Parts: sequence; C-alpha cells; structure tokens
Amino acid sequence: MNPVKGIILKVLSVCLFVMMFSCVKATADQVPSGEAMFFRSFFAIPVLLGWLVFRGEFPGKLKAVDPMGHVWRGMMGSCAMGLGFLAVGLLPLPEVVAIGYTAPFMVTILAAMFLGERIRAVRFAALLLGLFGVFLVVLPRFTEMSFEASTKLETIGTFAALMAAVFSALAQVFARKLVATESTGAIVFYFSCMSSLLALLTLPFGWVFPSLDAMGLLVAGGLLGGVGQILLTESYRHAEVAVIAPFEYSSILLALLIGYFVFSEVPTPLMLTGVLLIIIAGVVIILRERRLGIQRIPKAKGAVPNQG
Repeated sequence: MNPVKGIILKVLSVCLFVMMFSCVKATADQVPSGEAMFFRSFFAIPVLLGWLVFRGEFPGKLKAVDPMGHVWRGMMGSCAMGLGFLAVGLLPLPEVVAIGYTAPFMVTILAAMFLGERIRAVRFAALLLGLFGVFLVVLPRFTEMSFEASTKLETIGTFAALMAAVFSALAQVFARKLVATESTGAIVFYFSCMSSLLALLTLPFGWVFPSLDAMGLLVAGGLLGGVGQILLTESYRHAEVAVIAPFEYSSILLALLIGYFVFSEVPTPLMLTGVLLIIIAGVVIILRERRLGIQRIPKAKGAVPNQG
C-alpha cells in the first residue's frame, strides 16, 4: 500500500474526467449529447484493451460471469452519461460537477432500499446536509424560471443533471453486485461497449458530421475518459477507499478554473455555499462508512463522475 501514490492517481483521474467533460461542453453547440456519448465510450475501449494487454490480463479478465448484471449496469450508466452530457451543454461546468456530487447520497438511499443497509443518525444528518447543499446549487434555476428559451434550457439542464446523478447511483448499486463475480476490466469493458451501442440508437435524432476541431475534442474526450478510468482503478490498488475517496471533490476546483477561464462562467456565492455543504456531507458519509466497514464501488469504474 502506498497512500500518497493512491492519492496522486486519484487526483489525476478526477482532473482527466473534468477535462473530458470540458471537451464535451466545448462541442455541445454542434454535437448532440448522444453522439458525444458514443465518442466518449468507443474511444475509451482501445485504451482499456491496451491496459489489459500491458497487464497480461487480456482476454482472460474479460470473462463475464453475470451477463445480465452487465446489461443493467450498462443501461443505468449510459443513461447517467447521456444526461450528464446533456446537462454540461446547458449549464456551467462547475454546476454540473457539483450536482453530480449528489450520486453518493443517492447510493446511500438506494443501498438502504435495495441492499438492506441501515442509515444511522450521523449518515442521515450528513445526507440531509448534502441534499440541502444541492438545493442551494439548483435553487436559482427554479426561482428564475421564465418563458425565455435560455432559461427553459437551463431548467432542463438542471433536471438532466439531477437525473444523471440518480442513474449514476443506480449504476453504482448494480456495480456493487458485479464486483463479487466480475473483474474491473470486464465491468469497464462491457459498460463501454454497451454505452457505445446504446449511443448509436440516438442516430435518428440529429447526429452531425463534426468539424475537425470538434472531432479532435470528442476523440480526446474518449481517450481522457479511458485513461481516467485506468488511473482511478490503479489508485484503489495503492490506498483504502476511505483514504482517497474524499479527493473526488478536488474536481470542483478544476471545474471552477476551467469554467472561469475557458467558458467565462462565474460562480455565484449561493452555488459556492451549496458546494461547500455538499463536500462536507460527502466527506462525513465517506468517513462514517469507513468506520462501519461499508465498501463502496468507486463510481468512475466505468460510470460518469457524473462520469465518465
């Protein structure tokens, strides 16, 4: 175990995922979210296969013991990715990243509903605090509703980001069941394949032939997502989940910087307050789960950081 190395790999992975979302956002004006999802998923596959060959785990680690588990996990993860890409085209990047932090809270709720986990007082209080933080982040989108097209689109983006977090949480719950019988390589590979195929179903809804610049950004997004998944997986080989999971929240810093300097997005004090509450609640839940011995599947093992 090398916690410092694990933390460094974790931070690098979340930075790559934010950069991936930035690539998608930069092309959102001309490329539909379904098409962006295809590029993100398809071009991550060669990266993953190359990694498995390098580790001497190809093709053995691609064996699927629970095919239907992969199907359900792929469907939930694909919905999360598509909705996340839709949201990032309609909302400021930091806002989408912040709303994506809702997923761990949703996992806690879903684990209680479907896996029989108990939500004790500390986690329940942290859950309420986190949801209140999310409420502060999304509040302006619902208090400024009007008939203007731009405002309507922002409201749609907010709903899309929230639903992406819900589907991301569902994907994590299915992934938790898969890790009992499947390798990480198999989980990520079959997710990437299935999300690529599901993305093709959106072809009749307006795919375009992107410009060379947009094509380069989309391919870069897929490669960044693939490398990010590998770095994330490797980070959990060097440190305990509870040690490096809080560093997931470092992504908001990069999202704020990219949003400000690249997309001219200025965060509001209300949004920053909500983000702070979400981070505090998330860290409390992570530390509490470590004490209770609950093992969570890292959400980016084939899902969207609100993945990716």
